[in-house]
Amino acid sequence: MTIQEKFDLTGRVAVVTGGVGLLGAEFCRTLAEAGAAVAIVDLNASASQAAADALTKGGYKALALPTDITQPDSVHAAVEKILSAFDRLDVLVNSAALDPKFDPDAMNKGITPGAFEDYPLDLWNSALNVNLTGMFMMTQACVKPMIQQGKKGSVINICSTYGLNGPDQRIYIKEGKRVAFKPIYYTVTKAGVLGFTKYLAAYYAGTEIRVNALTPGGVFNNHEEYFVKNYSAKTILGRMAKKDEMNGALLFLASDASSYMTGNNVVVDGGWTAW
Repeated sequence: MTIQEKFDLTGRVAVVTGGVGLLGAEFCRTLAEAGAAVAIVDLNASASQAAADALTKGGYKALALPTDITQPDSVHAAVEKILSAFDRLDVLVNSAALDPKFDPDAMNKGITPGAFEDYPLDLWNSALNVNLTGMFMMTQACVKPMIQQGKKGSVINICSTYGLNGPDQRIYIKEGKRVAFKPIYYTVTKAGVLGFTKYLAAYYAGTEIRVNALTPGGVFNNHEEYFVKNYSAKTILGRMAKKDEMNGALLFLASDASSYMTGNNVVVDGGWTAW
């Protein structure tokens, strides 16, 4: 098999949760360009349909699936539609996750945004529900057809450098003033992604169902200048990532190029965790 053939996904079906997100959209395009039919799973119905239409117009196979991954009926319905449309399921990318959204009036209420001491229980529970329980349910539903297809497939769980290390809260200081904290749930849930990955990889020992994690570093998304400067200073490469710089690692994990790899974590962070 040539190296081009190892990366080729022609004839395979890939599912991406959070498929219209900053990285999710990149993953959908990458998998489609590699030859896979792509199911775009996202809570945003209009955006997922627009993304599917754009891929279809480009000559690729794509299906929009508005889905609430925290609801079992919604998850099962999505997988049934995937199998009905494509008759198989080969790759699952668990990219859907809540990232911190702060209360704009928090400071007026005397609550520092994201501060642990006052972090609301409802936000903690919502994050656990999406970032871990949603991933659990989606994976549970998607591995069943993989088993039926000969116990073969690739599951890729998107982690974060904040799942490896505690956040350096100093980078959220602007002009000497505290702007925000990265909240507690993000590190906890992303660390849970790694535990989930290792558990499933070990659970499917003796099969060709591979489970790996991909850990991106900070991806630029119109961040304020102070944050870009603070974050970049902590990376060996001296900058934040571009949104397409995770695509190579994602395709590697999805394809036969990583056929001897499971239970591992590919870190693409510009050197953030190396020093």
